[in-house]
Parts: sequence; structure tokens; C-alpha cells
Amino acid sequence: MADVVRAALVQATWTGDTESMIAKHEEYARAAAAQGAKIIGFQEVFNAPYFCQVQEPEHYRWAEPVPDGPTVRRMQALARETGMVIVVPVFEVEQSGFYYNTAAVVDADGTVLGSYRKHHIPQLKGFWEKYYFKPGNIGWPVFDTAVGKVGVYICYDRHFPEGWRQLGLNGAQLVYNPSATSRGLSSHLWKLEQPAAAVANEYYIAAINRVGVEEYGDNDFYGTSYFVDPRGQFVGDVASDSKEELLVRDLDFGLIDEVRRQWAFYRDRRPDAYDGLVRP
Repeated sequence: MADVVRAALVQATWTGDTESMIAKHEEYARAAAAQGAKIIGFQEVFNAPYFCQVQEPEHYRWAEPVPDGPTVRRMQALARETGMVIVVPVFEVEQSGFYYNTAAVVDADGTVLGSYRKHHIPQLKGFWEKYYFKPGNIGWPVFDTAVGKVGVYICYDRHFPEGWRQLGLNGAQLVYNPSATSRGLSSHLWKLEQPAAAVANEYYIAAINRVGVEEYGDNDFYGTSYFVDPRGQFVGDVASDSKEELLVRDLDFGLIDEVRRQWAFYRDRRPDAYDGLVRP
């Protein structure tokens, strides 16, 4: 496995329908593969609008099974075509009444390695997610992909350091954080939290945000997606705050071991002293 992994992410505007939205991401994936990318990730519920700006039962129509729904199956075919690992965030229905904000991880040969379900569910103006989603219940898996060990943390999760740490303890080298976050709400945190998490946990993070204003509300998704390294430094430029964009960056996984030897945060943890963190 190569020390340097060429990775990609996409921040995109909503097209108005699922078919054209998926087709757009397929073209971005092919463009990334043509540039040599071996892994790509998409934004939160990438094949739909951010419908959580409202609380309306009609929006359950965006939900589909994982891994046997049409979008994940289509991404399996795309992975086989491009030879890339793909992180696929969708609205999941497990069974009647059981809905999750989920990201499937598809390996480069098209195998679905598993999925992550968002743990922390907001219920705020413009982000009415508890109306739609149950909290995640399958832990913080790290997937042994063709490019290395990959984890996922979704949007609002990023405000909670515990999951970032668990992904690190589970061996993550790269964590994708697909998001839908709006200008003015927490934009001053966007370039602060994920770099801080990358430093604290000594791995790479791909922070992905939607971009533009969509049909169900006034949220202005401000893009500025990026990759950040284990020293908390951006890898290349940050994406536009107003236009959709494909980022392709080389990530030196050898830096992870170097930083962990130098800063030794995992060595100096004190889990024996942390009981109070998890008391009800």
C-alpha cells in the first residue's frame, strides 16, 4: 500500500433532482480518477437536497436501503469502473420507522465494506434532523480499504470530540466528514474544529460542505471544503465558498507515524482518569 494516497472530495450545488445529482457526482468521480485519485467522498445526503431545513413528511421519499438501495448499488458500479474507494452519504431506511443519516463505504472493487450512522442529531432552526433521523447505533467503524484505514464522521458530529478520538483509537488514517453547514451559524468554527481534531487525533480529515442556497430554506451553504493533515495544516488550497468544486490532493500517510512519534498524544492518554466523561 502506497504511503502517498491521492484523495478527492466534491462540494456541489443541488441540481433539483436525484438523477442529475448522482450523474454530476459520477462525472466528478471520473474526473478525479483521471487525475489519479484512489478515494473520493461526497457531501452529506449527497443525492438529495438538504431537506432538514423543514419538517415535512414528504421528505421521507429520499430514504433508501443501505447497502441494497439504488444509489449505493450505482456507486458500487462506479467504484469498479474507476478503481476508487467511494464514501457515499445517503438518507437510510433500515425498516419502517427506522431512518438514519448514513454513509456507506464502497471499496475500489465495488464491495460495500459497511457504513457509518451519524451519532449526534441536531434539532435547530434550519437543521430539523431529529424529525427524520434516529441516532446512529453501529459505533465508529474504521474500514480497511484499498487505500488504507478510512473512517466517517457526519456534519454535526464534528462538534463532539469523543467520536473523533474513537476513530483514531480504531486505527483511522483518514476520516471523511461530509457536512451541510450554513453561513453565519457556525462558519467561524469550520476551519477550527476539523484541523484541531486532526491534530488531537493525528490523522487526515476530509471536510466536505455543500455549497449554495437550496429550495427548502434560506441556509447558505458556504463550501470551503478541504483536506487537513495530522499537523493541522491544510493540504493545498481550501475550496471556494460559493462555487462547486472537485479537490484532489496527495496525502502522505507516512506523516501520521512521524507526528505520533513526535507528539505522542496516544502514549500520554489517561483513559484510567476519564470515567467522569461518560457518567450520565
